[in-house]
Amino acid sequence: MASVSDLSLKYHLFLKTYRFRRLDPVPWAPPAKPLEDCRVALVTTAGFHLPGTPPFDEQKPGGDTSYRLLPVRGSDGAPADHLRDLLVSHRSTSFDRSGIEADYNLALPVARFVELEAERRIGALHPEALSFMGSITAPGRLVKESAPGAAEHLRSAGVDAAFLCPV
Repeated sequence: MASVSDLSLKYHLFLKTYRFRRLDPVPWAPPAKPLEDCRVALVTTAGFHLPGTPPFDEQKPGGDTSYRLLPVRGSDGAPADHLRDLLVSHRSTSFDRSGIEADYNLALPVARFVELEAERRIGALHPEALSFMGSITAPGRLVKESAPGAAEHLRSAGVDAAFLCPV
């Protein structure tokens, strides 16, 4: 993990002057049932998208707050083969993409959650994940529009819990 002193002067100054927002109260809901009975969805901020689908807009001021749905299970229940082809559109130029480009499980741990399901540690892994772009510096649209829409999508699909994989 890099420290602020490892960053270029541009990013060092940005972080010193950026007005981080506080969410008060922090959105949180206690689980309504044990995790081993929950349907769990994965949510990543890696900016993953599948080939042939629209990438995130890396030039959008404040960040692209939309999300992409990623089918994560094959017909046999294993991680979907197309996950090896995931593309990354992430706006931060200080973000090293090489790790997640080599192994998507670093930012979208589908294989680990398939294992947790097999071990009955979770009830089931939801067959699609949500991908957001990270480094959203103007989160107003995300908080007011995209996040509630994503949450409603998951809720209507019977998801009980979401596991956030921040990048």
